[in-house]
Amino acid sequence: MNQDIRLIDLYRARQRIRGHVLHTPLAASPSLSRRVGAPVHLKLECRQTTGSFKLRGATNALLALDDAARARGVIGVSTGNHGRALAHAANRLGVRAVICMSRLVPTNKVEAIRALGAEVHISGASQDEAELEVARLVRDEGLTLLPPFDHPDVIAGQGTAGLEILDDLPSVDTVLVPLSGGGLLAGVALAMKSASRDIRVVGVTMERGCAMHASIQAGRPVQVEELETLADSLGGGIGLDNRYTFRMAQTLVDDTVLVSEEEIADAIRHAYREEQVIVEGAGAVGIAALLAGRVANPGTTAVLVSGANIDTALHRRLVCEECNAGGT
Repeated sequence: MNQDIRLIDLYRARQRIRGHVLHTPLAASPSLSRRVGAPVHLKLECRQTTGSFKLRGATNALLALDDAARARGVIGVSTGNHGRALAHAANRLGVRAVICMSRLVPTNKVEAIRALGAEVHISGASQDEAELEVARLVRDEGLTLLPPFDHPDVIAGQGTAGLEILDDLPSVDTVLVPLSGGGLLAGVALAMKSASRDIRVVGVTMERGCAMHASIQAGRPVQVEELETLADSLGGGIGLDNRYTFRMAQTLVDDTVLVSEEEIADAIRHAYREEQVIVEGAGAVGIAALLAGRVANPGTTAVLVSGANIDTALHRRLVCEECNAGGT
């Protein structure tokens, strides 16, 4: 199905990360099921150890390195969650970790990474600009690069979430996956399409500057302006020299849909009030797509809720906005 990353790589990743990463719950959602008219389940990666699915790919990639590469230390660019995951995995293995981020990354995510012992470099106003600092440090200090999405071991690690969905919900018809650089979408889509070509895989992302959506529309990797958004973890480019995720998204994904900032806010509130789950904007986009009616006739649906790392003050403000407006 894909010459570079195969289903066997996902199974090898699952074996490699066993004991390091949680098998997260797949919880039925009565409220969304009523809204859609079909069974809806939430794959709660927001309950992963570091608060997002990123721990899967970062752990698999780090464990797959040889001793010499680990000894040099690892480096990655991040909008927050990959950095936190890489810092956590490196801390457990006693490996130096350096994380480069732009000024757009929320403070709560930056501080969480520092708390795990990683070295943090803030550079520029976009992920693309932060990547320039990564390139400099790789060149000057010999660090081993582990990127957030366009890497075979990262994609295979993220794909283990798809294997778990298939284990827990073999009757699944549609899977909604947050879309940014495409590592999660590519890995999950590979798992689903290997099980059945009839399983519908939909990438969901924000209207404000999704590079992968724009690239799929253009038929080639393109750059877009990185804008502030509630779904901050979905920001950043895919790389004009993208090697894996763009092609996999093109060939394995059935559709991509966009949601607005207000729809993301509504989904965060819904998750809190109806599902008793705190989610960040990126983790809420699949719920937003269902609430907004963006996915027609989905059948039995799994929504991948990718992360929980939202600033507490922001979450409180979003929830209270509805209260102040007379909501329940």
